[in-house]
Amino acid sequence: MITRRKFISQNGILLSLSALPGALVSFAPAGTKPETAVFDTIIIGGSYAGLSAALALGRAFRKVLVIDSGQPCNKQAPASHNFLTQDGEKPAVIRNKARQQVAAYKNVTFYDGLAISGSATSNGFIVKTQQGHQFTGKKLLLASGVKDVLPDIAGFSACWGTSIIHCPYCHGYEYGHQPTGIIANGDTAFELAQLISNWSKQLTVFTNGKSTLTTEQLQRIQKNQIGIVETDISRIEHQGAQLKALHLADGSRHPLQAAYARPKAIQHSDIHQQLGCELIPQGLIKTDASRRTSVPGVFACGDNSSFRSIATAVHSGSMAGFAINAELTGETF
Repeated sequence: MITRRKFISQNGILLSLSALPGALVSFAPAGTKPETAVFDTIIIGGSYAGLSAALALGRAFRKVLVIDSGQPCNKQAPASHNFLTQDGEKPAVIRNKARQQVAAYKNVTFYDGLAISGSATSNGFIVKTQQGHQFTGKKLLLASGVKDVLPDIAGFSACWGTSIIHCPYCHGYEYGHQPTGIIANGDTAFELAQLISNWSKQLTVFTNGKSTLTTEQLQRIQKNQIGIVETDISRIEHQGAQLKALHLADGSRHPLQAAYARPKAIQHSDIHQQLGCELIPQGLIKTDASRRTSVPGVFACGDNSSFRSIATAVHSGSMAGFAINAELTGETF
């Protein structure tokens, strides 16, 4: 990876450091300005999925631009789990190592900034950034992930991703066999209660209001000796990111070590909408097995279009990279 100063010096770009807010690395060929180059693929999102796709395309000698805003959805998680060779590692460490490895391929370029628009042209796509730069690519890969819309409960956001979690496979082992809450209602509460019962028998469902569980769901939850509390949650007591207790509107305090919740997740970027990509009912971008969207030339991978896990993101990124390269080859062979 070269420094911004060295890059500017090598390429003769007459811009001051303050005028170039995005970090640009490994542009090839030397002397080509990034905004005049035509990339084989522009990847929006530089976390696990985007980097996995960039690796596949880089090794296929494709000219790739990765635009990354540095806002992954697991940025608050203290460790990553269920990803072979990296179990227990910090998510940022995994991403940084992956980026360093991908950056070794000189035909892959990184731009640190936020992509705000994407549009189709007669021969590809134009992507514009918040910093005012514009890039052109033959194919476009959306890998910008999703963001969680957290409930307006005092203390929730401070614990989110650490002791209030959404995935037992990612973090459940560390909180196994401990007093655990489920902050959910209806079908979501039932699904979580059934699933989490394998990690802890000390479970309580907090519906945060009148229960919408069906009679059958209530009976099955109670049969497994799981408590149900319908009182509104007033605040979450915590020490740093560690949950201590739920405080309810009736003044009661419920000590917990962990809680599970599934807040609504929305697309991190609206570029898919600008391009007209179809969504599935869950709000994810609709793709085929090769990660093609409903818009020709546009692909999607990672959390924006599949189950949320690092392993799934890496797999979907690889599949997208392979498919994009095959499509590019087919168009010129």
